[in-house]
Amino acid sequence: MLVSREIVSAIKMIAPMYPIIALTGPRQSGKTTLLKNLFPDYRYISLENPDNRNFAESDPNGFLKEFHSHVIFDEVQRVPELFSYIQNIVDDRSGEMGIYVLSGSQNFHLMHSITQSLAGRVAIFKLFPFDLKELKNEGLLGENYLNSLIKGYYPAIYDRDIPSKVFYSNYIETYINRDISELVAIRDLRIFQNFLSFCAARAGQLLNLNALANECGISQPTAKAWLSALEQSFITFQLYPYHKNYNKRIVKTPKLYFYDTGLLCHLLKISKTESLLANPIKGALFENMMIAEYLKQMHHQNNPQDLWFWRDAAGNEIDLLVDKGDQIEIIEFKASQTIKTKMFDGLAKFEEISQIKNLNKSLVYGGDTSQKRSAGNLVAWRDFG
Repeated sequence: MLVSREIVSAIKMIAPMYPIIALTGPRQSGKTTLLKNLFPDYRYISLENPDNRNFAESDPNGFLKEFHSHVIFDEVQRVPELFSYIQNIVDDRSGEMGIYVLSGSQNFHLMHSITQSLAGRVAIFKLFPFDLKELKNEGLLGENYLNSLIKGYYPAIYDRDIPSKVFYSNYIETYINRDISELVAIRDLRIFQNFLSFCAARAGQLLNLNALANECGISQPTAKAWLSALEQSFITFQLYPYHKNYNKRIVKTPKLYFYDTGLLCHLLKISKTESLLANPIKGALFENMMIAEYLKQMHHQNNPQDLWFWRDAAGNEIDLLVDKGDQIEIIEFKASQTIKTKMFDGLAKFEEISQIKNLNKSLVYGGDTSQKRSAGNLVAWRDFG
């Protein structure tokens, strides 16, 4: 089963304009499958392969003479020495587009090498696990968001019908532990796995790094380094508070989220919808799912925007604020499948406090009816985006 990916149209539009296309994103998000189908005439070389990697490291000139054009280099960050040689080739062939396609899952190493050697020569895209639009278009999105939240969005779960519990157990062992260990020193893997679970318990909450470190029994610098490694491996991300205070003292601490709620639920040992029905964590998980959804669709459409949340000392809060320059969009998320008028109060309060005209206000909820209301747009979770 091949699910049509939203990002394809964006790559097709930009590819003729750059000599190099780079695609990054979490492991198992479908990068290799997408690139092989999108560039069928390109040769595919994985630098995870020890023979390929040894060739590239020991004889980069010979390697690039052999693979001189129309090549996909997968996990290219494994051989950082290649980037300077690629730069020389691209510069010597000025005006030629689509020479190389680069892909990698460790964002830190890939982006560091790109900015060091290939700035201005490469168009960068990010591919995440399936977004709601992609699943909806293929008829793979269920009616109940709880099922979707727990199942997660990684392609293998849908393509190969792998049970989520099996997939995420292997994902942690095979990819997360290895990738994080390559980015930072981890002496005790058990402590790191505890740290990952503690992060999961804080999803959707303000991030208190000192409390997180203390609970895990590690130093604050270690917690900061591990969290940074999780972000560079596309496991977690932080949403920062909007900087304008509108005459109120505002919260300045970021909030922590996971890119995939299937992994998040696995870490929280949530595997059945019944366990979430009356669980107070349901609201935070729904908020996490929908904010991650906005971020995924933003990157899949190659439409980067500034995302924030807003909260003041009086407890007034907006879950997601999107600063589009000419317009501010504010979004609240409610896990309930039943709409009550008071759910729009937060949107109205922000409008009153900020005095911003032409606000685009939306309430995204767990139900199935979307409609325009005077208080704001009511958006069913399946229609978000």
